[in-house]
Amino acid sequence: VQLVESGGGPVQSGGSLRLSCAASVHIVHISCLAWFRQAPGNEREGVAALASDGSTTYTDSVKGRFTISHDDTKTTFYLQMNDLKPEDTARYYCAAIVGVDYCSGSLWPRPYPYWGQGTQVNVSS
Repeated sequence: VQLVESGGGPVQSGGSLRLSCAASVHIVHISCLAWFRQAPGNEREGVAALASDGSTTYTDSVKGRFTISHDDTKTTFYLQMNDLKPEDTARYYCAAIVGVDYCSGSLWPRPYPYWGQGTQVNVSS
């Protein structure tokens, strides 16, 4: 399973970006997917997660501003980011769990075996 992120770039504070995560496989059943971010000198932080039952989880700092979703085929996932702040500046990664009947949509990185290479988001004040 390969995951490829896109959609990052520079944006001014208060602006919006939509990140995409495409699974480059023929047929994939992605059970859970999450978005993480990492700024220089910081640990990788879980931002948003989508569980196998469709429920979502967000870290407190992005609640009400970020939305995780997927397309009908569940091979492309999105992170809509609104009202961006300079503290959102980081490299954003998508991560997936594949082929299980249930997963909870954790914001911890350990449960996710598949990761993309990341896309950089820079928010200027």
